Amino acid sequence: MDTILVVNAGSSSLKFEVFAVAGALERLVKGQMEGIGTTPHLTIKSSTGERLENETYPADVVPDLPAAMRLVGELLRQRQAGRLIAVGHRVVHGGPNHSRPARIDAELLRELERYAPLAPLHQPNNLAPIRVLRERQPELAQIACFDTAFHRGHDPMTDHYAIPARFFDEGVRRYGFHGLSYEYVADRLAEISPGPGKGRVIVAHLGSGASMCALYQGVSVESTLGFTALDGLPMGTRCGQIDPGVLLYLLQQHVMSAGQLQDLLYKESGLKGLSGVSNDVRDLLASEEPGASLALDHFVHRIGLNAGALAAALGGLDAFVFTAGVGENSPVMRARIARKLEWLGAALDPARNEAGDLVISSGSSKIPILVVPTDEELMIARHTLALITA
Repeated sequence: MDTILVVNAGSSSLKFEVFAVAGALERLVKGQMEGIGTTPHLTIKSSTGERLENETYPADVVPDLPAAMRLVGELLRQRQAGRLIAVGHRVVHGGPNHSRPARIDAELLRELERYAPLAPLHQPNNLAPIRVLRERQPELAQIACFDTAFHRGHDPMTDHYAIPARFFDEGVRRYGFHGLSYEYVADRLAEISPGPGKGRVIVAHLGSGASMCALYQGVSVESTLGFTALDGLPMGTRCGQIDPGVLLYLLQQHVMSAGQLQDLLYKESGLKGLSGVSNDVRDLLASEEPGASLALDHFVHRIGLNAGALAAALGGLDAFVFTAGVGENSPVMRARIARKLEWLGAALDPARNEAGDLVISSGSSKIPILVVPTDEELMIARHTLALITA
């Protein structure tokens, strides 16, 4: 049995899944190592949800991502029969040159390293497991699947900033992110709701990282995220859209260094910064602190504003889709956001929303509102298999 390993590495976590290649892809196991370097905790579950591993390790045993990768790799080798034929990696930033997945070699790895300043929370960690595997198994095929690739077909007018064109030529442009999620949702819509799926759709990927994408006939035409993963909606710890003059003020009046500014915008802002309580929507919903209400109100308000902008980009709207952690699991937040869509003709069915049905709009709604769980790992596995068998 041939298998594909999918890896999604974060700053202190390592998510992974193993798929069997037997005609169609079949998910065998999925797992996550959390708290790397502090309180490393590993869970591995079978495709049926059976817990296979549930272990906490000393911090010095798993101090960093390479150590986590080595430990997970050894456990998977002990558990899995079959032959590992490829590893697919989520890579957040693919830059201007990659509109599809690519086989990783030394040249591509050097190129991707250059984009680390544009995604400092993600890119260095995405690349760390790649380096480990290249050292340990240099013959193993590794495939980079880019979160930016799905948006590379935008009209250049859409991706320009209103600054001198020479900066666009050197790569300063709007890229968009969460592309693997949007690509999966677009494919699922074509299967489950072919009418709206072929029309004008807004997908709201709402999690710790949050963005929205306008799809026309399953293709990305506009996104709330831009040059970096800071733009658009407020996120768990990221600021979202901000007047560049604020940054000039902080640099000039607070004499902040580039590093301090980066930490502020990426790690101390968003829902965490507004609320002073937490970056987690569940905590904020449970909190009675005024800051928690402010943060959630702001989040919903900005989603409503961006929905209007994306509907304008599409020239109308045929469906609205919720996906990702908050979008899939919070009926309360879906209801609050749906109220912001009423001017577009959207009407929620409270019972369907509470149950988390596929379609949560009422019969009187002029546009369907759907909840479509995303599956970035399956998308990566599909891309990996397609590339190594081409």
